[in-house]
Amino acid sequence: MAEAKKYEAHVSVTTQYMPEQSDPGASRYFFAYHIKVTNRGSVAAQLVSRHWIITDAEGKVEEVRGLGVVGHQPLLQPGESFDYTSGCPLATPVGTMQGSYQMVAEDGTRFEAPIPEFVLAMPRTLH
Repeated sequence: MAEAKKYEAHVSVTTQYMPEQSDPGASRYFFAYHIKVTNRGSVAAQLVSRHWIITDAEGKVEEVRGLGVVGHQPLLQPGESFDYTSGCPLATPVGTMQGSYQMVAEDGTRFEAPIPEFVLAMPRTLH
């Protein structure tokens, strides 16, 4: 009996406040985030699109959908990872991001890779 195929991708995130691209006096706070997507499934899968939910400290929510990430739609073999860095401007010194990547396995099966909520915070704004 053939082993069942497994469809899973893991997402890890690190963030950094970018003071040189920010202007707190104009309510502009810029953050970089580094993403690592790892195919933990048993078949190759391609990251085809993304869905972000970005929330600032005032509760303003922005949803972003688009193809791929940073101009790529990486095909990941089992165990393979794709890393990239992108950025997010906020009108407040603290906010959150969360979402998902839409993946397609080489056999055509579609699945989502959840992006757990993470915090964007200017240094010394959270205790």
